[in-house]
Amino acid sequence: MKPFTTLRAIAAPLDMINIDTDIIIPKQFLKTIKRAGLGVSAFYNIRYDDEGKPREDFILNKPEYKNAEILITGENFGCGSSREHAPWALLDMGFRCILAPSFADIFYNNSFKNGILPIALPQGQIDQLMQSAKDEPEAPLEIDLDKQTITRGNKFSFSFEIDPFRKHCLLHGLDDIGLTLEKAAHIENFEKSDKTNRPWI
Repeated sequence: MKPFTTLRAIAAPLDMINIDTDIIIPKQFLKTIKRAGLGVSAFYNIRYDDEGKPREDFILNKPEYKNAEILITGENFGCGSSREHAPWALLDMGFRCILAPSFADIFYNNSFKNGILPIALPQGQIDQLMQSAKDEPEAPLEIDLDKQTITRGNKFSFSFEIDPFRKHCLLHGLDDIGLTLEKAAHIENFEKSDKTNRPWI
């Protein structure tokens, strides 16, 4: 998993609440178990028209947000069914960080496991970030995970909370497999001693 340290990037304002996982990645795209390739289908039903052409009025189709890596959105993001394809699709679309007033628990946990940083902020701060991204789309946001800050130039700076263990995992690019491999020496030592202590196993 790619470590997350400091991200300086364009932020896209998706001003909607209760975006569920079926909106993020509709059910017809869940047949694959590959993480790559889902980004083109993210937000499919609101991103494309009935003929499969990009909707010009959809915010993420606008050229100024084409390379956005930060998504600013509304409360209860990621609600609905528990599909891991949702963070896969967002990551494949290019998003490394999502800012919202609140997240669905399962989506929130899955995001960390896939290298995405979800940050819950008070509604007033989200409103300010949302408006700033609309007014000055070319001005990047900086997310500093180590310092736990969100800044936009000299205009504003917010702090955010994060569980220390999740912070450690993101900073070092550790998913569940990576965490297990950190204990490889202990596992190997146990296996050797266990063969001596229980040779019949």
